[in-house]
Amino acid sequence: MTKKSLLVSLPAALAAVALACVAGPAAAQFKERNIRVSNGVSKEHPMGNGLAAMGACTLAKSGGKLKIQPYWDGALGNDLTATQSVRTGSLDMVLTSTAPLTGIVPALGVFDLPFLFNDEKEADQVLDGKSGAWFSDKLPAVGVINLAWWENGFRYTTNSRRPITKAEDFQGVKMRVMQNTIFIDTFKELGSNAVPLAFSEVYSALETKTVDGQENPYNNIENMKFYEVQKYLTLTKHAYSPTLVLFSRKIWDTLSPAEQGVLKECAIVGQAEQRKVNREKSDLSLANLKAAGMQVNEISPEETTRLRDKLKVIYERNAASIGQEALDLVLGDLKRIRGS
Repeated sequence: MTKKSLLVSLPAALAAVALACVAGPAAAQFKERNIRVSNGVSKEHPMGNGLAAMGACTLAKSGGKLKIQPYWDGALGNDLTATQSVRTGSLDMVLTSTAPLTGIVPALGVFDLPFLFNDEKEADQVLDGKSGAWFSDKLPAVGVINLAWWENGFRYTTNSRRPITKAEDFQGVKMRVMQNTIFIDTFKELGSNAVPLAFSEVYSALETKTVDGQENPYNNIENMKFYEVQKYLTLTKHAYSPTLVLFSRKIWDTLSPAEQGVLKECAIVGQAEQRKVNREKSDLSLANLKAAGMQVNEISPEETTRLRDKLKVIYERNAASIGQEALDLVLGDLKRIRGS
């Protein structure tokens, strides 16, 4: 090698060494990890799109070391049992609605109140703002870290007995609800026999007529093929169901700051994709449910007002268990958002 070529190559070599010195410690911040995630729905649900986006993000940002490994259809347990596994550290992550967690964090019950949100934009502003942060800050104390707010979406009722177009039509209908006192209370107030069941048990309960109906977002109704055992779908839009992306605090505390940062960043990447796909698929799912033979019934604006008025008592009855601070925070946020 000539003196001239040596002089030319030396800076490049020094740069390569410097880069390796920087990259070495950075790479050392990530360990090979398979992050097991429990989910109650199938891979085809928009949750699958969210986890795929989150997983691609963690791989890219960790140099291929942080791998998201989803388990579908409640394979690792229902929402309650999987959440408990996350709390004990025997499972890394779970995607779950807030409803099953109200026994652990009663303040989360505010999101189960009927007709709380008018649309997704309101829900996003509340959950991604100071209110959402306030609830997330309560979760490490019970053994979980909330990485981001995703969504199940607005909920609608189905049943096999009759069309429901007014409050009185709920009378005597055995309705499966989430394992949650506010949902039980809401449907009892409407005159239904509310039966709490895990999501994984709903199809068989509908098929065997153990219950007459259930309530879920369109995507869940289609995804779980409830249309095979339900004839009537009513567009109640009676509740909005947020989803928590929960990570085990016991495992979280063993992660490096870089690993924690990537998981939080990538959960937000997954949030954007999951919400987008969930909302795009919602209208498509409704069309598919109609095509599958379900009779779709709308609730008139006047009847919706009647339902809202009838269910105001649920707010009053559950205020003590939810806590005034949580109620004031969320309702105050909504008042500001609505400019009223």
